[in-house]
Amino acid sequence: MGEFFKGIGKIRYAGKNSTDPLTFKYYDPDEVIGGKTMREQLRFALSWWHTMGGDGTDMFGVGTADKSWGESDPAARAKAKVDAAFEIMDKLSIEFFCFHDRDLSPEYGSLAETNDRLDEITDYIVKKQAETGMKCLWGTAKCFDHPRYMHGAGTSPSADVFAYAAAQIKKAIEATVKLGGSGYVFWGGREGYETLLNTNMGLELDNMARLMRMAVEYGRSIGFNGDFYIEPKPKEPTKHQYDFDTATVLGFLRKYGLDKDFKMNIEANHATLAQHTFQHELRVARDNGFFGSIDANQGDPLLGWDTDQFPTNVYDAALCMYEVLKAGGFTNGGLNFDSKARRGSFTPEDIFHSYIAGMDTFALGLRIAQKMIDDGRIDKFVADRYASWNTGIGKDIIDGKVGFAELEKYALEKGEVTSSLTSGRQEMLESIMNNIMFSL
Repeated sequence: MGEFFKGIGKIRYAGKNSTDPLTFKYYDPDEVIGGKTMREQLRFALSWWHTMGGDGTDMFGVGTADKSWGESDPAARAKAKVDAAFEIMDKLSIEFFCFHDRDLSPEYGSLAETNDRLDEITDYIVKKQAETGMKCLWGTAKCFDHPRYMHGAGTSPSADVFAYAAAQIKKAIEATVKLGGSGYVFWGGREGYETLLNTNMGLELDNMARLMRMAVEYGRSIGFNGDFYIEPKPKEPTKHQYDFDTATVLGFLRKYGLDKDFKMNIEANHATLAQHTFQHELRVARDNGFFGSIDANQGDPLLGWDTDQFPTNVYDAALCMYEVLKAGGFTNGGLNFDSKARRGSFTPEDIFHSYIAGMDTFALGLRIAQKMIDDGRIDKFVADRYASWNTGIGKDIIDGKVGFAELEKYALEKGEVTSSLTSGRQEMLESIMNNIMFSL
């Protein structure tokens, strides 16, 4: 195995005053923030699909980056990807990776041959893991790009397609267990519909639940003790996708009795497409006990599709990490960079610039989020704003001691509500956040 990125050494932490673009300015893996090292708090992961396979192809043009890794044969290229990926992770001090099955090894002539070739690659990855200590954060099956999945996988009108998807997912779960993955993700790339004129929505949702239940039962039977995740996403490519946002997915899980088996894998760009903030999706997951893992990227609000940009918005990263810290931090999840360098950033060095930007952004976000918590002004304001629920009529409502009759009597006696109305102080709170952020 040769070196793929000659001239690029181990990326070191040099501090915020460094002008060397191939250094970390804010990410110091061993610095302790909130009782854990940055490495432990952030749990960064490389995305196999964008980093190792994404060549800049888009709907208007062919690829601009060479992601052949020096090999024309698909099997040789799959192995070269492994070597290159582990070199990237080593040089960036990234300990985890995430994969789709077909990112590791492509489809061949039959499912049997495809599975055999996947076994060969995962055998090779296991050896690399033993040598390096690199870990798998989560795996998933790519049940959306092949023509057989044009109408969905678990929600396909064809029972044969459902069966094929089940077989593919079974193998992907086996690969995840083999690689020591602590999570398995369902992302419904085409689980939805374009028009209800040709759709039996009730059956499709029932079948999606059946597929997920089978996956959980099989995973547990072969020793998978990690988390199952659903990754909410609206639109693109399907006009109406069933996993639109976190709240929609929660309703689905509760309806089908899957709420004890799944958590959320929240992606920033998907929140944008759902017309939510990143923080909103994380808060819904956290408040409902479904916080799990994160796909770290950002979208462009001026564009209506999933741009999957490397995250550089420090405000979003700070509010994200605030939710993560409030949730008690990651357990099995982490920050997977489901991000791709821009089409015009096509050189091998750009991979490192992109990851450095994203990792430094979330390191800054972690620092700011911990400072927000330590500062206490925002938390105190929120606590004071809802103080009326701690005593008196508010506590009686929460304790279930009153009903409509008692509340009517209380309102009639108290009269018009005036004295308990207080300002939301949004502008003040945003100013406090700026003060916290820029006094670092």
